Amino acid sequence: MKFFAVNGSPRPKCNTAQLLDKSLEGVKSVFSDAHVERINLYDFPFHGCRSCFACKRVNGKHYGRCVQNDDLKPILDELVQADGIILGSPIYLSDVTGNMRCFLERFVFPFVAYSKTETVEHKRMPLAYIYTMNASEEISYQIGYHDLHDHFEMGLSRTFSEIEHLYVYETYQFRDYSKYVSDAFDEKERKEIRKNQFPKDLESAFELGRKIAIRAEQHD
Repeated sequence: MKFFAVNGSPRPKCNTAQLLDKSLEGVKSVFSDAHVERINLYDFPFHGCRSCFACKRVNGKHYGRCVQNDDLKPILDELVQADGIILGSPIYLSDVTGNMRCFLERFVFPFVAYSKTETVEHKRMPLAYIYTMNASEEISYQIGYHDLHDHFEMGLSRTFSEIEHLYVYETYQFRDYSKYVSDAFDEKERKEIRKNQFPKDLESAFELGRKIAIRAEQHD
């Protein structure tokens, strides 16, 4: 079985990446011989959907698949056959990163049929989403993060299956806060959250991975 974690953060070793790696450990706790891999979207150049509609062409040889031939294409070819995928992104300007959004356009849109009756045949693997952010849980609700992401997940669930998710709040962002204009945050408080809460978040990510693996086994 194959499971992938897709990292939408430009940082390959920080909060989001660590949580994704822990989720893959959760997968391995269920399937010790599974192939698991983290894909860092900022490691290679690619673009979002070009609206060519090759994936929608009647009797087209690329129907239901993205035709754009760039560095993302071979990755998409692997992902469409995955047994489970865990997405992860920090929140930038109230939404996932630009690279994650471009990836989702390319990954999801070919499976969406512009039809009242026809559907695009594809593997409906379980998906999960890990969101990381500076905001506290209270503020994230006040400014509508959950409403925004719940709405998007509703669309994803129609294409794949019910989406599992994990929100991680008040992340530790800098090694040294004094080097950056960041007085909106209390560095001492953030260090305490990193020390006390982040290990719990890693445990939650592990359990998220386990859940995706179990769902994949049931789906199979």
